Amino acid sequence: MTDMKTDTDVVIAGAGPTGLMLACELRLAGVDVVVADRLAARTGESRAGGMHARTMEVLDQRGVLDRFLAAGTPRPIGHFSGLWLDFDQLETRHPWSLILLQSHIERLLEEWATELGVRVRWSSEVTGIRQHDSDVEVEVGGPVGLRSTLRARYLVGCDGGRSAVRKLAGIGFPGTPATVTALLGDVELADPPAESLFMQRRTGGDFSVFAFEPGWYRVVTTEHDRVADPREPVTFEELRESLLRIAGTDFGMHSPRWVSRFGDAARQAERYREGRVLLAGDAAHIHFPAGGQGLNMGVQDAVNLGWKLASVVHGRAPEILLDSYHAERHPVAERVLHNTRAQAALTRPGPQTDALRDVLRSLLEYDDVNRHLGGMITALDLRYPMSDDHPLTGRRVPDVELKTGDGRRRVFELLRAARPVLLDLRGDTALAATAEGWADRVDLVEARSAADHWPVWPVDEIPAPAALLIRPDGHIAWTAHAGATPDPAALRTALTAWLGPATAD
Repeated sequence: MTDMKTDTDVVIAGAGPTGLMLACELRLAGVDVVVADRLAARTGESRAGGMHARTMEVLDQRGVLDRFLAAGTPRPIGHFSGLWLDFDQLETRHPWSLILLQSHIERLLEEWATELGVRVRWSSEVTGIRQHDSDVEVEVGGPVGLRSTLRARYLVGCDGGRSAVRKLAGIGFPGTPATVTALLGDVELADPPAESLFMQRRTGGDFSVFAFEPGWYRVVTTEHDRVADPREPVTFEELRESLLRIAGTDFGMHSPRWVSRFGDAARQAERYREGRVLLAGDAAHIHFPAGGQGLNMGVQDAVNLGWKLASVVHGRAPEILLDSYHAERHPVAERVLHNTRAQAALTRPGPQTDALRDVLRSLLEYDDVNRHLGGMITALDLRYPMSDDHPLTGRRVPDVELKTGDGRRRVFELLRAARPVLLDLRGDTALAATAEGWADRVDLVEARSAADHWPVWPVDEIPAPAALLIRPDGHIAWTAHAGATPDPAALRTALTAWLGPATAD
């Protein structure tokens, strides 16, 4: 056996959307990254079917959203257990779902990662971890006769629901087991339905048949009277027979491209950090794929973690900053597991569930209910806990128009470099003096708001603030009230908490 050693700042296990997004975030911050994936190459499997508004916002903040919009199809709707939600009223520049297969999302993220200098190693499954005071050794299996040990400051497991990293780190994965069996296949149909069918509920379960791309269809079945052994191989014939049982026809199904099985198991890692090992995406949480939240939550895990990990790697912030990743993102996944359990329950056959769905459908006619569920599914309503009680603090920053010395700019355009931004909206010279000790870590931008009022979720408006400290993930860490003189002590506290201590003179 050949034994090789490689040094890097961070090893990321898993080259899916979460791992690639995290790699891009770290490279934007100047961190050296190696992504290791157990697969030999991309499989081309379609998997998830799109992204929600908050994910589009974070890609917009980095200036790469146009690549994804050009490849996908916007639709101004979403759903809660098959009950349609109107996204038109969501407070965002992207009030729609972007229909785009995960295989294309991964391709575009990998292209961006390559441009940034990310190295992806295929046929490289993590097989061992040894943590030390200042680094972690990651044993990586490779082709026959070859292995390697990657020595890094940190390891992040983005390697899916069966995460080897999570198991090797000894992190528990409690939750609820599967109660249904769902099958998914990308196939061709000799006798397709006249229009797409979405979550057609029948006595034995439900089924969907819809076209993603010309020439083939996605077929999904869910059966509530059995739970398959996840270790059993999935076959095309199993999918065909399931569709026949539920729908009474297989629509002339043939030529499968990909067949998979999933259930409604809902589990979450007990902790997202164990020393120098962290978890993100499906390695940290799994759930029934209801409402299309999984891929989006993983990407947002990456954006929350990336800038914090980069700050610690560069020695600018203490390691305790990494604990805020678990504190902020663990409750987000708890909420998603909660709402997907509810959605799974709403798919069950029977007159009681029928009645419950009718009641919920009638409630969705009210804008407030529609907006509440839409904000939850898209994560636009997310607010991280902060000490500052301003209604904007902790929330994602609104993408308002600004007037600057260089002309008009959107707030999101200030976040292209993935660096914190101190936005001065009233020309207060004291802000620059207060932030001087963090000048190497924060971009000070002087501007004026083009609007007198800013939106606050869900539909309220408040006077434009006097100043903001915006984290690289687009969430507001500190806010000065409109018309008020910014409090230097409060600003210093926020800068220290999120960016580390000031640089000594």
